[in-house]
Amino acid sequence: MHDVRALLDLGDEAVRKLARRGYALDLSVLSDLQDRRNQSIYSADELRAESKRVAKQVTEAARAGEDVTELKEHARQLKEQIREREQEQERIQQELREFVLGIPNLPLDSAPEGDSEDFAVELRKVGTPPAFDFDPKDHVDLGEAMGIFDFTRATKLSGPRFSITRGVGAALERALAWFFLTLHTQRHDYVEYGVPFLVTPTTMTGTGQLPKFEEDLFKTGVADRDLYLIPTAEVPLTNLFADEILAPADLPLGLTAHTPCFRSEAGSYGRDTRGILRQHQFAKVEMVRVCAAEDSQSEMDKMVSHAETCLKELDLAYRVVALAAGDMGFSAQLTHDLEVWLPSQNTYREISSVSDCGTFQARRAGIRTRTVEGKTTPVATLNGSGMPIGRTMAAILEQNQQPDGSVILPEALVPHLGFRRIGPDGTPQE
Repeated sequence: MHDVRALLDLGDEAVRKLARRGYALDLSVLSDLQDRRNQSIYSADELRAESKRVAKQVTEAARAGEDVTELKEHARQLKEQIREREQEQERIQQELREFVLGIPNLPLDSAPEGDSEDFAVELRKVGTPPAFDFDPKDHVDLGEAMGIFDFTRATKLSGPRFSITRGVGAALERALAWFFLTLHTQRHDYVEYGVPFLVTPTTMTGTGQLPKFEEDLFKTGVADRDLYLIPTAEVPLTNLFADEILAPADLPLGLTAHTPCFRSEAGSYGRDTRGILRQHQFAKVEMVRVCAAEDSQSEMDKMVSHAETCLKELDLAYRVVALAAGDMGFSAQLTHDLEVWLPSQNTYREISSVSDCGTFQARRAGIRTRTVEGKTTPVATLNGSGMPIGRTMAAILEQNQQPDGSVILPEALVPHLGFRRIGPDGTPQE
């Protein structure tokens, strides 16, 4: 959420920045709402002051034995006017809040121009995509042939865009989650959390999913409460500190969690509807960092390196790109994507987005720290995948497939699995 006064002070500069991400900010609407809000506050305060003066007059007149009928009627009218002004103030405040909640974060000038993935700027490539002397299969054909995926029964249970893993497939999922969590907690100094998978509308609003993106969420309820299934652990992890003031000495904070993620994924995504690349439910290990606002860029560099370590340890070929301003998520001011090589598509595909949200989410959620002068100020929040389980599985299967349909597993996973190869029939092999 934005500081309204800061947006108005930026003026045309705020309009320019938001236009880079395809949002047209109407400063006149924002200014009018702010002026009406301020006027309603001023008017209510004036009426309260007048009410106090009249109340004092009633007391003095009564003590003097004077008739206070007219004064009491005036006092009653003032109280009614105050109630009306307070109701008006509440309506204007809500209107202003709804308007501001719909404004995305201001992109940093370092974010490339453009409005789609076609405008992403490649920063670096790591590893060499494998070369095959046979036609490589995609992860769906590989997994179904080995019997480690079962999309047919998943559809029977839940409809399309769900999957079932079996045997070695389920073991590989579990090993990846364990591997990522161990990496982040033991080498990258993140604290692991177990969090709820159902959260309140207020929690969703804090990280920017509501109110703008409700159609992308799964909504349910418990008793008299509306709840949403989390689209990522970023939501509960970041909101752990909602409405809190964090001690400067405790920053930065690193948090991680392994959770299911639920997304409606409205619309059609062509070939992405096949397999495990884009599903309604998937598992992911998430990274979140909370820091002083001035440290967000250095913390982002650190976070990207943590995500890259996951892929390097698994010996997967990937690249890092800077997303265009118009292609970033609603809450991000800068995003770097990690894209892993998928032989079946002969291209790099996104596997992790690391985003610096600046103070945007912290303002919405009320997460603050103190300056050296003792004043409260919003922190900065960052988030990124470290890593999604399904997409990592797809990359491992495709990049390490063998002519006979078997798959050689990354050495880093062997201690977690106890075997080095998945046979063509889905059996573990030394």
